Amino acid sequence: MYRVVRRIGVGAGVLVGMLTLSGAASAQDWPSRNVTIVVPLAAGSASDISARVVADQLGKQLNRTFVVENRPGAGGTTGAGMVAKSAPDGHTVLAYGALSTANALYSKLAYDTLNDFVPIMALGQQAQAITSAPSKGYKTLGDLIAAGKAKPGSLNYSSAGVGSASHFAAERLLVAAGFKAQHIPLKGSGEALREIIAGRVDFSVQSFATTVPLIQEGTLVALAVSAHKRSALVPTVPTTIEAGLPAESVYTFYTGIYLPAKTPRDIVEKLHSEIAKALKSPEVQARYKTLGIEPLPMSLAEFGKFFRDEVNETMALAKAAGIKQQ
Repeated sequence: MYRVVRRIGVGAGVLVGMLTLSGAASAQDWPSRNVTIVVPLAAGSASDISARVVADQLGKQLNRTFVVENRPGAGGTTGAGMVAKSAPDGHTVLAYGALSTANALYSKLAYDTLNDFVPIMALGQQAQAITSAPSKGYKTLGDLIAAGKAKPGSLNYSSAGVGSASHFAAERLLVAAGFKAQHIPLKGSGEALREIIAGRVDFSVQSFATTVPLIQEGTLVALAVSAHKRSALVPTVPTTIEAGLPAESVYTFYTGIYLPAKTPRDIVEKLHSEIAKALKSPEVQARYKTLGIEPLPMSLAEFGKFFRDEVNETMALAKAAGIKQQ
């Protein structure tokens, strides 16, 4: 660290130069302490799982502890707001897969979705599985759709909460398939899955990270995957497109990493670079394979555009599904 003032009479130009050097040095030293990755959802959610996999690898690369901290509440907006207002020094990071859906759902947020964060990188994308309990008797997605159309509004579905990816994934399915179902929002994907297993809800659309083990053991029936291609984890399960729905039925979930808006550019670039390195590591790739997570490598500029486009597309989906802002 440079000393800014060594004696009285330092010129203004020299002082500015020293301040600049001091800032550059501190940025180069990032992280100077442990880093907190805030997941604004319950433990066990898809964002939580992918964040923990990458956090472990980042800790090894940078010789610091990356602590994943769950801050659920208000559809994830509580934790997101905390990060937006945190010191922009790179030591508080947001890992969130529903930043765009929260923007579409809530009219009054404690932060500006597009201006209070710097999009860094997507940790990966996951297909969504449309699942039901064996006791419900649905064998195919066509069976579910037929039941929904036969008695409009009689079916229900569970989600990880209002504004969650599982909420909007189900709504995209309903819009594409042309039937209505009652939304049962719960506190996290764990609760949503328990309600399906117990047979208290008819279906749910959840990420592979949380559903694949239950599908493989026969606890849940996978009616379709919301993806453009079948998954190697459940190769016999058709995509929604193969089941006869348009491509617009596909809702692919991803977890994004974000920093507060005023974070120095070199810290932004270093975090992006380290995450990209982590995603290429054999350890992360092996774990991702078992979870059905596919890396989604993008440059900072590419992910920034990807995120802005998704914010606009999600607003359009909310309008098409008749979801009113709260």
